[in-house]
Amino acid sequence: MLSHEFMRNALLAGGFIALACGVCGWFVVLRGQVFAGDALSHVAFPGALAAAAAGVDQRVGLFAATIAVGGGIGLLGRGMLLARGAAGVGTAADDTAIGIVFTFILGLGLLFLTLFSAGSAGGAGIQAAHTLFGSIFGLGAGEARLAALIGLAIVLVVLLIGRPLLFATLAPDVAAARGVPTRLLGVGFLALVGMVAAEATQAVGALLLLGLLAAPAAAAHRITGRPFAGVALAGALAVVAMAAGLTLAYAVPWLPPSTAVIAIAIAIYAASGLRS
Repeated sequence: MLSHEFMRNALLAGGFIALACGVCGWFVVLRGQVFAGDALSHVAFPGALAAAAAGVDQRVGLFAATIAVGGGIGLLGRGMLLARGAAGVGTAADDTAIGIVFTFILGLGLLFLTLFSAGSAGGAGIQAAHTLFGSIFGLGAGEARLAALIGLAIVLVVLLIGRPLLFATLAPDVAAARGVPTRLLGVGFLALVGMVAAEATQAVGALLLLGLLAAPAAAAHRITGRPFAGVALAGALAVVAMAAGLTLAYAVPWLPPSTAVIAIAIAIYAASGLRS
């Protein structure tokens, strides 16, 4: 299996992408922002198609769209919370902001798909499918190394802000009173989740990346209540899901790698219910 370059590239890129998904996902689940992760997964599709329609690298559109919308959701949700002048309604404000952005994004996705299809000579369907469902077996060596570096950078940033982010999540009022920049952390974290979404789209696609972001993290929450042990476990479970899924897809040629990876991730989550 490892004698094939495409498999080595997939495991290298997929391993670090999965690690970033697991580490970020633990905080996403803790903060109750899984819906935001779902919205950002759909942002990846119109972002990639907009870049393709403009004739630039799809990754430019992926990262620009998901990071911008992630930060925008954080700002909009916080702004609605301040406008209401109430504490304890952050989740409702965030959900409202996400719902507004989500419907707008779906409309943009249809628009860019139409524009891209009209200006394409016939590869629109294939590129759209790669964006929706991933194409990790098609990554070159340079692309795999870049994906691994970005994934590692995301993990390091999350670990750097982990303690204040945990404090701001569990006791936001106390954290703010002690000078923790809770608003900046919230907006920055969602922008970081957007970057994870852009990276994970290469591995499992825009439609399925929420499973890799949420399932291993939710399993880790079931297994342990210790914060940083949970973060490490979430990352490890995501890497296991990625490696096992890619191996399964290699062994079963008709099985898409994204489907295999998400199936393993969901199986891990289901098994964690027995442990808890």
